[in-house]
Amino acid sequence: MAKMWSGRFTQEASSLLDEFNASLPFDKELYLQDIAGSIAHAKMLGKQGILDPEEVEAIVGGLQQIRGEIERGEFVWDIADEDIHMAIEKRLTQLIGDAGKKLHTARSRNDQVALDFRLYVQESNRRMVSLLKELIDTLLTLARDHTETLLPGMTHLQHAQPISLGYHLVAYGAMFKRDVERFVSSYERHNYSPLGCAALAGTPHPIDREETARELGFRGPTLNCLDSVSDRDFALEILFNIATMMMHISRLSEELILWSSYEFGFIKMSDQYATGSSIMPQKKNPDVPELLRGKTGRAYGNLMALLTVMKGLPLAYNKDMQEDKEGVFDSVRNGELSLKILTKVLQTMEIDREAMERATRVGHLTATDLADYLVERGVPFREAHFITGRAVALAEELGRDLSELRYEELREVDGRIGPDVEEYLDLRHSMNTRNSSGGTAQEEVERQIEKLQKWLRELQEEF
Repeated sequence: MAKMWSGRFTQEASSLLDEFNASLPFDKELYLQDIAGSIAHAKMLGKQGILDPEEVEAIVGGLQQIRGEIERGEFVWDIADEDIHMAIEKRLTQLIGDAGKKLHTARSRNDQVALDFRLYVQESNRRMVSLLKELIDTLLTLARDHTETLLPGMTHLQHAQPISLGYHLVAYGAMFKRDVERFVSSYERHNYSPLGCAALAGTPHPIDREETARELGFRGPTLNCLDSVSDRDFALEILFNIATMMMHISRLSEELILWSSYEFGFIKMSDQYATGSSIMPQKKNPDVPELLRGKTGRAYGNLMALLTVMKGLPLAYNKDMQEDKEGVFDSVRNGELSLKILTKVLQTMEIDREAMERATRVGHLTATDLADYLVERGVPFREAHFITGRAVALAEELGRDLSELRYEELREVDGRIGPDVEEYLDLRHSMNTRNSSGGTAQEEVERQIEKLQKWLRELQEEF
């Protein structure tokens, strides 16, 4: 069968060209968006008097039938049709005759694919936000249960100061909150319809782009048609947003991997989300967070691939842009699955409070508290730093943690140390004295949790 665009050609397209040129094997994923866009376009053409009411009815009915055929697995995909747009239009014409050929009036595949892809990305932005909200809610639920659970706060992966597990989890909640804000911002920025831009310069037909934009849930039509058919910023942004989100997921995954090891022993992952070894029967491997960590590189690759495709393209549409979809489909699929399974891992893991607290008694986490104690008594900080270093050396010599030294022992280090020093060196006291905004004190962590939960409730109402 001749191509729909083959009027000016005198030779049949090579089968090799069909294979190389076709996007149908992957862009058929956009069938719902393509049919929705076509129905909106047909209705608008009818309202504008470009199509008769009977033609609109036939087109809409035919498109709904095609949607059913695809969903039931009855639709025949033919690579010679090139893409999802031509495949559906050909089938529509088979079903309803010449009226199907009129559907393409006042549009091009350029604005059609820009619309379909944008609808897909916009829907994906909303799904990502929904899944991120569930992840953040899970983190906050855990955090609320562990505002008193001591945990060694680390820098350079070395024990630094005592914090709570709740505080640590809220940090990830704040991190994922920024991811939500990026997806929401992208959605709002790109919520404009390119439909009606045709090939690049608009159309002489009396169309109503405002009407189709409203019908499809957009804020309005895009501003400039030349830009609209060649714009893929919305695709680049979701790839960046997913890549950044996956980096955050990878950081949390790395901690889960460390915490589940015998060396840490802070958590145990559910058997539902762990695997064993084919040769070592004692093994319980943290494969889920390891795979999450690995998939992050894949998300980075998809972003870089599309940035590279777009970097040298002149206006307007160029065939290079057919390479825009597979990476987005892949990142969206893996991003959604990653959020779902990470949430389940967190909801089902066991937390060993005692192991975490034991770890805070290693590494002299209250050393800064001793220095602050001395500063409050008029000792210059540099001198206080030196005295604290000597106290740590004494604790090392005695084989104990600094928090376990008694006043009488510390008095030998410096005579200005008084009996009240033992309270300052208490791990939980140390945690709770850091009550500045954003700190790890229990009351402050509870305030942070409530602030994030309030933000989640407001987001639910707005988005």
